[in-house]
Amino acid sequence: MTVENTIYDRMAEQIFLKGSKLIPQLFSMIADEEEAELMMAMPGTPEQLAEKLGRPVNEVEDSCKNLYYKGTVFKSFKGETIGFKMCRDMVQFHDATILWPDAPREFLDLWQKFMDEEWPDFARLYTQLLPKPFTRVIAVETAVDSGKQQILDADSADTIIKTSTRLAVTKCTCRLIANKCDQPSEVCVQVNNSAAYAIDRGTGREISKEEALDILRLSEEKGLVHVAMNKMQTGHFICNCCGCCCQTFPLLISEGLELCDPSRFAAQVDAELCTSCGTCHDRCYFNALETIDEESEITSVIREKCMGCGLCQITCPADAISMIEVRTEEFIPS
Repeated sequence: MTVENTIYDRMAEQIFLKGSKLIPQLFSMIADEEEAELMMAMPGTPEQLAEKLGRPVNEVEDSCKNLYYKGTVFKSFKGETIGFKMCRDMVQFHDATILWPDAPREFLDLWQKFMDEEWPDFARLYTQLLPKPFTRVIAVETAVDSGKQQILDADSADTIIKTSTRLAVTKCTCRLIANKCDQPSEVCVQVNNSAAYAIDRGTGREISKEEALDILRLSEEKGLVHVAMNKMQTGHFICNCCGCCCQTFPLLISEGLELCDPSRFAAQVDAELCTSCGTCHDRCYFNALETIDEESEITSVIREKCMGCGLCQITCPADAISMIEVRTEEFIPS
Protein backbone atom coordinates (compact mmCIF):
# COMPACT_ATOMS: atom_id res chain seq x y z
CA MET A 1 0.00 0.00 0.00
CA THR A 2 1.39 3.42 -0.93
CA VAL A 3 1.61 6.28 1.53
CA GLU A 4 -1.10 8.12 -0.40
CA ASN A 5 -3.59 5.34 0.40
CA THR A 6 -3.05 5.08 4.15
CA ILE A 7 -5.59 6.35 6.62
CA TYR A 8 -2.89 8.57 8.08
CA ASP A 9 -2.44 10.30 4.74
CA ARG A 10 -6.20 10.92 4.60
CA MET A 11 -5.98 12.39 8.09
CA ALA A 12 -3.26 14.77 6.89
CA GLU A 13 -5.54 15.84 4.05
CA GLN A 14 -8.37 16.36 6.56
CA ILE A 15 -6.29 19.04 8.33
CA PHE A 16 -5.29 20.69 5.02
CA LEU A 17 -1.80 19.17 4.79
CA LYS A 18 -2.27 16.96 1.75
CA GLY A 19 1.01 15.75 0.35
CA SER A 20 2.92 15.90 3.63
CA LYS A 21 5.19 12.94 4.27
CA LEU A 22 5.74 13.77 7.94
CA ILE A 23 2.24 14.57 9.21
CA PRO A 24 1.04 10.99 8.50
CA GLN A 25 4.04 9.75 10.50
CA LEU A 26 3.07 12.02 13.41
CA PHE A 27 -0.50 10.70 13.33
CA SER A 28 0.78 7.12 13.26
CA MET A 29 3.00 7.76 16.30
CA ILE A 30 0.07 9.02 18.36
CA ALA A 31 -2.80 6.79 17.17
CA ASP A 32 -3.04 3.16 16.06
CA GLU A 33 -5.23 2.25 13.07
CA GLU A 34 -8.35 1.63 15.17
CA GLU A 35 -7.93 5.03 16.81
CA ALA A 36 -7.33 6.59 13.40
CA GLU A 37 -10.57 5.09 12.07
CA LEU A 38 -12.37 6.42 15.12
CA MET A 39 -11.08 9.94 14.50
CA MET A 40 -12.07 9.82 10.85
CA ALA A 41 -15.60 8.79 11.91
CA MET A 42 -15.98 11.89 14.06
CA PRO A 43 -17.77 14.07 15.05
CA GLY A 44 -20.15 12.24 17.34
CA THR A 45 -20.87 11.03 20.84
CA PRO A 46 -19.28 7.75 21.95
CA GLU A 47 -22.66 6.07 21.43
CA GLN A 48 -23.01 7.43 17.90
CA LEU A 49 -19.44 6.52 17.00
CA ALA A 50 -19.80 3.01 18.48
CA GLU A 51 -22.89 2.39 16.36
CA LYS A 52 -21.20 3.77 13.25
CA LEU A 53 -18.11 1.58 13.69
CA GLY A 54 -19.78 -1.48 15.21
CA ARG A 55 -17.66 -1.35 18.35
CA PRO A 56 -18.57 -1.57 22.06
CA VAL A 57 -19.52 1.80 23.53
CA ASN A 58 -17.21 1.49 26.53
CA GLU A 59 -14.20 0.80 24.28
CA VAL A 60 -15.03 3.76 22.03
CA GLU A 61 -15.51 6.05 25.02
CA ASP A 62 -12.15 5.01 26.48
CA SER A 63 -10.46 5.62 23.11
CA CYS A 64 -12.08 9.05 22.79
CA LYS A 65 -10.82 10.05 26.23
CA ASN A 66 -7.33 8.76 25.42
CA LEU A 67 -7.20 10.66 22.12
CA TYR A 68 -8.45 13.80 23.89
CA TYR A 69 -5.61 13.43 26.39
CA LYS A 70 -3.13 13.05 23.52
CA GLY A 71 -4.50 16.14 21.79
CA THR A 72 -5.77 14.69 18.51
CA VAL A 73 -9.47 15.16 19.34
CA PHE A 74 -11.48 17.81 21.14
CA LYS A 75 -14.64 17.72 23.19
CA SER A 76 -17.80 19.25 21.74
CA PHE A 77 -20.84 20.12 23.79
CA LYS A 78 -24.56 20.16 23.00
CA GLY A 79 -26.23 20.91 26.28
CA GLU A 80 -24.96 18.33 28.74
CA THR A 81 -24.08 15.84 25.99
CA ILE A 82 -20.36 15.48 25.30
CA GLY A 83 -19.20 14.50 21.84
CA PHE A 84 -15.77 14.37 20.23
CA LYS A 85 -14.35 15.87 17.06
CA MET A 86 -11.00 15.47 15.32
CA CYS A 87 -8.54 18.38 15.32
CA ARG A 88 -9.66 20.69 12.52
CA ASP A 89 -6.33 22.01 11.22
CA MET A 90 -2.57 22.02 11.56
CA VAL A 91 -2.62 24.67 14.32
CA GLN A 92 -4.82 22.56 16.60
CA PHE A 93 -2.87 19.36 15.82
CA HIS A 94 0.44 21.15 16.46
CA ASP A 95 -0.46 22.98 19.67
CA ALA A 96 -2.47 20.19 21.31
CA THR A 97 -0.29 17.17 20.59
CA ILE A 98 3.01 18.85 21.42
CA LEU A 99 1.60 19.47 24.92
CA TRP A 100 0.63 15.78 25.25
CA PRO A 101 2.15 15.08 28.69
CA ASP A 102 3.55 11.69 27.62
CA ALA A 103 4.90 12.80 24.24
CA PRO A 104 8.21 11.00 23.59
CA ARG A 105 11.19 13.08 22.46
CA GLU A 106 11.15 11.43 19.03
CA PHE A 107 7.58 12.67 18.52
CA LEU A 108 8.62 16.24 19.37
CA ASP A 109 11.70 15.94 17.15
CA LEU A 110 9.54 14.79 14.23
CA TRP A 111 7.37 17.85 14.73
CA GLN A 112 10.45 20.05 14.48
CA LYS A 113 11.53 18.19 11.34
CA PHE A 114 8.14 19.07 9.84
CA MET A 115 8.60 22.72 10.82
CA ASP A 116 12.05 22.82 9.23
CA GLU A 117 11.38 20.82 6.07
CA GLU A 118 7.68 21.03 5.16
CA TRP A 119 6.07 23.90 7.00
CA PRO A 120 7.66 26.70 4.91
CA ASP A 121 5.98 25.49 1.69
CA PHE A 122 2.60 25.06 3.41
CA ALA A 123 2.99 28.48 5.05
CA ARG A 124 3.58 30.14 1.68
CA LEU A 125 0.41 28.51 0.39
CA TYR A 126 -1.63 29.53 3.43
CA THR A 127 -0.68 33.19 3.07
CA GLN A 128 -2.12 33.12 -0.46
CA LEU A 129 -5.39 31.47 0.63
CA LEU A 130 -6.21 33.12 3.95
CA PRO A 131 -7.63 36.67 3.95
CA LYS A 132 -5.91 37.58 7.24
CA PRO A 133 -3.28 35.97 9.47
CA PHE A 134 -4.52 33.85 12.37
CA THR A 135 -2.55 35.84 14.96
CA ARG A 136 -1.64 39.45 15.74
CA VAL A 137 1.05 41.19 17.76
CA ILE A 138 -0.06 43.12 20.85
CA ALA A 139 2.10 46.06 21.91
CA VAL A 140 3.68 46.17 25.35
CA GLU A 141 1.21 47.96 27.65
CA THR A 142 3.55 50.65 28.93
CA ALA A 143 4.94 51.41 25.47
CA VAL A 144 1.73 53.05 24.26
CA ASP A 145 0.70 56.47 25.58
CA SER A 146 -2.93 55.97 26.56
CA GLY A 147 -3.42 59.72 26.70
CA LYS A 148 -2.71 60.13 23.00
CA GLN A 149 -3.75 56.83 21.43
CA GLN A 150 -7.04 55.00 20.99
CA ILE A 151 -6.37 51.76 22.88
CA LEU A 152 -8.95 49.02 22.38
CA ASP A 153 -9.43 46.05 24.68
CA ALA A 154 -8.03 43.90 21.88
CA ASP A 155 -4.87 46.08 21.88
CA SER A 156 -4.16 45.44 25.55
CA ALA A 157 -2.74 42.19 26.89
CA ASP A 158 -3.31 43.50 30.41
CA THR A 159 -6.99 44.14 29.72
CA ILE A 160 -7.43 40.66 28.25
CA ILE A 161 -6.01 39.25 31.49
CA LYS A 162 -7.95 41.53 33.83
CA THR A 163 -11.32 40.87 32.17
CA SER A 164 -10.85 37.09 31.93
CA THR A 165 -12.90 34.55 33.88
CA ARG A 166 -10.27 31.83 34.03
CA LEU A 167 -6.55 31.63 33.28
CA ALA A 168 -3.93 28.94 32.83
CA VAL A 169 -0.33 28.81 31.68
CA THR A 170 1.20 26.22 29.37
CA LYS A 171 4.64 25.68 27.96
CA CYS A 172 5.46 27.25 24.60
CA THR A 173 4.91 24.52 22.01
CA CYS A 174 7.39 26.09 19.60
CA ARG A 175 10.25 26.23 22.10
CA LEU A 176 9.43 22.72 23.35
CA ILE A 177 10.21 21.22 19.96
CA ALA A 178 12.82 23.66 18.62
CA ASN A 179 15.14 24.21 21.60
CA LYS A 180 16.89 27.02 19.73
CA CYS A 181 17.16 29.46 22.64
CA ASP A 182 17.14 29.61 26.43
CA GLN A 183 14.08 31.85 26.74
CA PRO A 184 11.46 30.93 29.38
CA SER A 185 9.18 28.09 28.27
CA GLU A 186 6.16 28.24 30.61
CA VAL A 187 4.85 31.60 29.37
CA CYS A 188 1.86 30.85 27.10
CA VAL A 189 -1.19 32.29 28.87
CA GLN A 190 -4.48 30.53 28.12
CA VAL A 191 -7.64 32.58 28.55
CA ASN A 192 -11.22 31.55 29.41
CA ASN A 193 -12.28 28.48 27.36
CA SER A 194 -8.68 27.75 26.35
CA ALA A 195 -7.70 27.85 30.03
CA ALA A 196 -10.50 25.45 30.94
CA TYR A 197 -9.35 23.12 28.15
CA ALA A 198 -5.72 23.14 29.29
CA ILE A 199 -6.68 22.49 32.90
CA ASP A 200 -9.08 19.70 31.94
CA ARG A 201 -6.45 17.95 29.81
CA GLY A 202 -3.68 18.45 32.34
CA THR A 203 -1.50 20.37 29.88
CA GLY A 204 -1.55 23.61 31.84
CA ARG A 205 -1.89 24.84 35.40
CA GLU A 206 -4.44 27.34 36.64
CA ILE A 207 -3.04 30.76 37.53
CA SER A 208 -4.34 33.99 39.04
CA LYS A 209 -4.61 37.28 37.18
CA GLU A 210 -1.65 38.58 39.18
CA GLU A 211 0.51 35.63 38.10
CA ALA A 212 -0.57 36.10 34.48
CA LEU A 213 0.42 39.78 34.60
CA ASP A 214 3.77 38.76 36.12
CA ILE A 215 4.28 36.41 33.15
CA LEU A 216 3.65 39.31 30.77
CA ARG A 217 6.19 41.50 32.58
CA LEU A 218 8.79 38.69 32.61
CA SER A 219 8.25 38.10 28.90
CA GLU A 220 8.70 41.81 28.14
CA GLU A 221 11.89 41.88 30.20
CA LYS A 222 13.23 38.87 28.29
CA GLY A 223 12.35 40.45 24.94
CA LEU A 224 9.44 38.16 24.01
CA VAL A 225 6.64 39.47 21.81
CA HIS A 226 2.98 39.27 22.90
CA VAL A 227 0.86 37.50 20.26
CA ALA A 228 -2.90 36.85 20.41
CA MET A 229 -5.69 35.69 18.12
CA ASN A 230 -6.34 38.13 15.30
CA LYS A 231 -9.87 39.13 16.24
CA MET A 232 -11.63 41.95 18.05
CA GLN A 233 -13.16 39.61 20.64
CA THR A 234 -10.49 39.15 23.27
CA GLY A 235 -9.58 35.80 24.73
CA HIS A 236 -8.19 32.34 23.94
CA PHE A 237 -4.45 32.92 24.44
CA ILE A 238 -1.53 35.30 24.74
CA CYS A 239 1.66 33.70 23.45
CA ASN A 240 5.04 35.23 24.22
CA CYS A 241 7.19 34.57 21.19
CA CYS A 242 10.87 34.62 20.31
CA GLY A 243 12.29 35.18 16.86
CA CYS A 244 13.96 31.79 16.43
CA CYS A 245 11.64 29.03 17.66
CA CYS A 246 8.29 30.61 16.75
CA GLN A 247 6.10 28.96 14.13
CA THR A 248 5.53 32.24 12.27
CA PHE A 249 8.25 34.79 13.04
CA PRO A 250 11.25 33.17 11.25
CA LEU A 251 9.40 33.07 7.92
CA LEU A 252 7.96 36.53 8.50
CA ILE A 253 11.48 37.84 9.14
CA SER A 254 13.30 35.98 6.35
CA GLU A 255 10.64 36.13 3.61
CA GLY A 256 8.13 38.73 4.72
CA LEU A 257 5.36 36.11 4.79
CA GLU A 258 2.22 37.59 6.34
CA LEU A 259 1.74 34.87 8.94
CA CYS A 260 1.09 37.29 11.80
CA ASP A 261 -0.40 40.78 11.68
CA PRO A 262 1.35 43.70 13.38
CA SER A 263 -0.32 45.62 16.18
CA ARG A 264 -2.15 48.86 15.40
CA PHE A 265 0.93 50.78 16.51
CA ALA A 266 4.45 51.41 15.23
CA ALA A 267 7.65 52.74 16.73
CA GLN A 268 8.89 56.24 15.96
CA VAL A 269 12.35 57.60 16.86
CA ASP A 270 12.98 61.20 17.89
CA ALA A 271 16.31 61.96 16.19
CA GLU A 272 17.06 64.80 18.61
CA LEU A 273 16.78 62.49 21.62
CA CYS A 274 18.45 59.39 20.12
CA THR A 275 21.91 58.77 21.62
CA SER A 276 22.84 55.99 19.16
CA CYS A 277 23.28 53.46 21.97
CA GLY A 278 22.00 50.56 19.84
CA THR A 279 19.79 49.05 22.55
CA CYS A 280 16.75 49.10 20.28
CA HIS A 281 18.61 47.28 17.50
CA ASP A 282 19.41 44.47 19.92
CA ARG A 283 15.74 44.17 20.94
CA CYS A 284 14.17 44.11 17.46
CA TYR A 285 13.61 40.69 15.88
CA PHE A 286 12.15 42.14 12.70
CA ASN A 287 15.08 44.19 11.34
CA ALA A 288 12.82 47.23 11.49
CA LEU A 289 15.52 49.65 12.64
CA GLU A 290 18.24 51.22 10.54
CA THR A 291 20.99 53.79 10.95
CA ILE A 292 20.14 56.83 8.83
CA ASP A 293 23.36 58.76 9.35
CA GLU A 294 26.61 56.80 9.48
CA GLU A 295 28.41 59.64 11.18
CA SER A 296 25.89 60.23 13.96
CA GLU A 297 24.46 56.69 13.89
CA ILE A 298 20.95 58.00 14.58
CA THR A 299 18.30 55.26 14.36
CA SER A 300 15.20 55.33 12.16
CA VAL A 301 12.26 52.93 11.89
CA ILE A 302 11.49 51.00 8.70
CA ARG A 303 7.72 51.30 8.99
CA GLU A 304 6.80 48.36 6.73
CA LYS A 305 8.90 46.01 8.86
CA CYS A 306 7.83 47.26 12.29
CA MET A 307 5.39 44.87 13.99
CA GLY A 308 4.48 47.36 16.70
CA CYS A 309 5.50 45.16 19.63
CA GLY A 310 6.97 48.02 21.71
CA LEU A 311 9.99 46.08 22.99
CA CYS A 312 12.33 48.76 21.68
CA GLN A 313 10.41 51.57 23.36
CA ILE A 314 10.38 50.18 26.89
CA THR A 315 14.19 49.75 26.99
CA CYS A 316 15.27 52.98 25.27
CA PRO A 317 17.44 54.74 27.91
CA ALA A 318 16.95 58.14 26.25
CA ASP A 319 13.16 57.88 25.90
CA ALA A 320 13.71 58.61 22.21
CA ILE A 321 11.14 56.08 20.98
CA SER A 322 7.38 56.48 21.06
CA MET A 323 4.60 54.22 19.81
CA ILE A 324 2.16 55.88 17.45
CA GLU A 325 -1.22 54.66 16.19
CA VAL A 326 -0.86 53.84 12.49
CA ARG A 327 -3.83 51.52 11.84
CA THR A 328 -7.52 52.06 12.44
CA GLU A 329 -9.82 49.96 14.59
CA GLU A 330 -11.07 48.23 11.44
CA PHE A 331 -7.61 46.67 10.97
CA ILE A 332 -8.53 44.04 13.57
CA PRO A 333 -11.06 41.50 12.20
CA SER A 334 -14.41 41.61 13.96
